[in-house]
Amino acid sequence: MSNQRLAATSAVTALAPAVWGSTYLITTEFLPPDRPLLASTLRALPAGLILLAATRVLPRGIWWWRALVLGVLNIGAFFYFLFLAAYHLPGGVAALVMSIQPMIVLLLGSAVLRDKVRPVQIAACLLGAAGVALLVLEPHAGLDTVGVLAGVLGAACMASGIVLTKRWGRPEGVTLLAFTGWQLTVGGLVLVPITLATEPLPTHLTWGNIGGFAYLSLIGAMVAYVLWFRGLSRLPALAASFLSFASPLCATVLGYLFLDQSLGLLQILGAAAVVGSVVLAQRRGTPAPEPAPAEPEPAASRA
Repeated sequence: MSNQRLAATSAVTALAPAVWGSTYLITTEFLPPDRPLLASTLRALPAGLILLAATRVLPRGIWWWRALVLGVLNIGAFFYFLFLAAYHLPGGVAALVMSIQPMIVLLLGSAVLRDKVRPVQIAACLLGAAGVALLVLEPHAGLDTVGVLAGVLGAACMASGIVLTKRWGRPEGVTLLAFTGWQLTVGGLVLVPITLATEPLPTHLTWGNIGGFAYLSLIGAMVAYVLWFRGLSRLPALAASFLSFASPLCATVLGYLFLDQSLGLLQILGAAAVVGSVVLAQRRGTPAPEPAPAEPEPAASRA
């Protein structure tokens, strides 16, 4: 892949975490309060079912359990730990803990994908974490053991999902829409019993609530994850993981524009550091190899 194509693919893929960065604004302004798991479930499951109905393709053979693993890691477990961390930690601390995700990808990519770890990649990880800290960390932010553990587990889930998505690819003949639908459906189904067991359903919904849920599902999940998985199929795992820094960056900008939040010099420096880390992570000494074709399914699985 040429540098120009790499930059274009990265820009399109970054739209996904940028959209995810709008989740905080939508949640606080349009959704019923104190319903994080309900929001996660309604974000994932309807989008997954729509894609399944549109594509009418189910996993086959080995892809039944692979879709289950990827759906739990990329969607279900990730959403659960993300919101658990958000409820136990200030937003800035939660974002900072989650920013270890590229470092986990770096280690897992070395072990699973045999990617060579380069000094510039380590520098990009440290620069990105420092940028997130300047961007979102508030003075006197408190720490909570449950929140920190949930943040680390959430970062580990997302990192593992990225690496395994790169490792397994996509089954031959299956479209990106179907592949995304599998994972969103699995993730939503995993969240359903947890949501029903731990959160009361709202007694009524306003049109604003309905619009907020629709945005999270149709734009924040269906469109965003199609773009995200498209990018994962074309970009190196670590380069893709750094694009997730667009989420806190976008959340900060939207907070400044619509919620009257301040944007000081340190936050501007943090934003510059985040962008710099992404640029560093995209640099390669030689052009990136084209993605290997997906491994063929065993004959028994196609029977």
